[in-house]
Amino acid sequence: MGVLTLLVLLVAAAPAGAKATFKAHGSVEQVYVTDAKPGADYTLVDRNGDEVDARKAGVLGGIVFRKVDPGNGYRVRQGDVRSAAVRVLSTRSRPQSTKIYDQTIPDSGYNYLKTRDGTRLAINVYKPTTATPADNGPFPTLIEYSGYGYADPSGGESSIQAVAGALGFAVVDVNMRGTGCSGGAFDFFEPLQGLDGYDVIETIARQPWVLHNRVGMMGISYGGISQLFVAETRPPSLSAIAPLSVLDGVQTTLYPGGILNTGFALQWAKDRIHDAEPASADGGQGWALEQIANGDVTCKKNQELHTEAVNLLAKIHHNQYYRAKVVDPLSPVTFVHKINVPTFMACQWTDEQTGGHCPTLASQFTGTDQKWFTFTNGVHTDSLDPETFNKWYDFLQLYVAEQKPSVNPVVVAAGPVVYQVALGITGVTLPDDPIQHEATYEAAKAAFEALPMVRILFDNGAGGQPYYPYPGFERGFSSLPVGGTKAKSFYFDRDGAMGAKPPKKGGADEFTLNARARPPTDFSGDTGGGTNGLWTASPSYDWTQNPAGTAASYVTPPLAADTTVLGAGAVEAWVRSSKPDADFQATVSEVRPDGKETFVQSGWARGSKRKLDPARSTELEPILSLRKDDAKPLPVGEWTKLTIPLYYEGHPYRAGSQIKVTISAVGGDQPIWAFKHSLPKAGGTAKIDVAHSPDMPSRLLLPVIGGDIPTALPACPALRGEPCRDYVPATNKPVSLR
Repeated sequence: MGVLTLLVLLVAAAPAGAKATFKAHGSVEQVYVTDAKPGADYTLVDRNGDEVDARKAGVLGGIVFRKVDPGNGYRVRQGDVRSAAVRVLSTRSRPQSTKIYDQTIPDSGYNYLKTRDGTRLAINVYKPTTATPADNGPFPTLIEYSGYGYADPSGGESSIQAVAGALGFAVVDVNMRGTGCSGGAFDFFEPLQGLDGYDVIETIARQPWVLHNRVGMMGISYGGISQLFVAETRPPSLSAIAPLSVLDGVQTTLYPGGILNTGFALQWAKDRIHDAEPASADGGQGWALEQIANGDVTCKKNQELHTEAVNLLAKIHHNQYYRAKVVDPLSPVTFVHKINVPTFMACQWTDEQTGGHCPTLASQFTGTDQKWFTFTNGVHTDSLDPETFNKWYDFLQLYVAEQKPSVNPVVVAAGPVVYQVALGITGVTLPDDPIQHEATYEAAKAAFEALPMVRILFDNGAGGQPYYPYPGFERGFSSLPVGGTKAKSFYFDRDGAMGAKPPKKGGADEFTLNARARPPTDFSGDTGGGTNGLWTASPSYDWTQNPAGTAASYVTPPLAADTTVLGAGAVEAWVRSSKPDADFQATVSEVRPDGKETFVQSGWARGSKRKLDPARSTELEPILSLRKDDAKPLPVGEWTKLTIPLYYEGHPYRAGSQIKVTISAVGGDQPIWAFKHSLPKAGGTAKIDVAHSPDMPSRLLLPVIGGDIPTALPACPALRGEPCRDYVPATNKPVSLR
């Protein structure tokens, strides 16, 4: 017998050591461990016994091995002790066995739902508000899914379940893995979160209390964005989605123009880190701590892996440049073409949280012909304004309940109360909706499907009392960008003028770029619906002027005809900088005949990240490359072309108004977005020259559509999300082109 053969036999015959007290579990490209010894070293090995990864157990005895290749035979080893073999799953949507969906979920109350890897997600099921305790359905059912405290038995955080319940829908509120009382470890929209959503849909759809054994999804903000990630996986029992106030990609909110948004975006990320911590007096979600105190042993056990959440802040700072393999899977604009169910979406150009880039999604929804988009000026909650609310209700009735929408007296009566609570605005009522007066389901559906794909609500806030959530007028289009859109240029000229043609003589203006000269837009009220909050009819905007010498502004002559702008656009400026890097902001506003100025939209660009992506850019929607290899310093003291992409606007400029653009340091023009780490660094300034010459024509480029504007100039202030102030003409400082 050879020595090698003897060793093999000895190893095979040797005891495996003490029985493992820890448990290994296969997951989607992951292996997770529970009941481990805190702080001890554990090794993941493949079927051949080769080491794949090694990690220390968390303080609660949990471990997550990530980025593991799918396959069988993985084990976790601690010293001589080995776990049973586990199978690592792929990211394929449909699991090998659907038996996991044969769970019994009660038709109301708090519970747990098991996903394909054995993780238990906390859920709370609500019957429709109109249902009696004895009514067991079946009910049209909606899923609301996010990392907020949705499953909190006392009421979901930021949930709109109560609204859907009043409309006659059962709602299942679900906490994502790694949050609240749900098991698992949190990572921002990893593939596993989308597959968890798939499992939730397929499990809930099989319940006897679910009408048609199909479910829809609804939600706003986080609960809206999550729908896109779940629908991408194409659960067969998903009937429709209705995402509200969403984003098109992480970079357009987190890194606008390549500059870190240290205001809302970074704070939101910090909140997600806090919410993903184990429930304690210092971290996690408070309702989970209450559940544990009340004897919820599943919630307590589920905290074990919360220590293994991915470091979201580290990921943010590590990805300041565009890396396709990291960013694209997190950016809905890259994958919404996979969504094949009816979709209703609503977003705001001036959403103070997610920002005004959601409209890029409209043209990418190629997987379904049943899609409707509503866009307007407004704040984060304006996706549920009365005009949009009616169509949202119609959509859910037609494509989830498969019933004829009807005038719901309960909803009509509750409308003023809902808006009073949410917006602090009294007397807001739902307008009449012709679709709800159709005689049959088929007629109502035909009428709804005859609606244009894109609906623009212009001058939101001007259709009633100032700041009340009613549009001044609306228009419908078959696509976005709108067919026949024209690229209109407004060229910079001397004395702060802008004209339709490049200047005949050369010139330049100078300003000092100093990010500390003007603080972020002060918002003295609550950012939500509190006293003088952003969402109310009396927002406390303090939209300050740029201090003299810290910006360059250009204004058109009074417009000879109505000019409606719908789309993105850009500022193309020839600049000369005294520093090798600087951050720029371009802000478009309307100068009105009555001496007032209305904010419309902004855009951003870091000078060193100024290269455009030729594969994705169009004239009217340039996209910065933001790749590290494409970044290079500004040539100090030399002229270079800088493109500042603008975020979307849908704004009617009436004859007699003027269009103004201001180039400045970043910040000061939008509430709750901030740029703490902008360049030049704290205390530093840069001298910036802006050229306007035949050889270096700087311009504002806007997408203009046809059509007269049917309403008069709104009051000022009045428009939601668009502060208004007295117009103060700016005086640019002319300098030599040399």
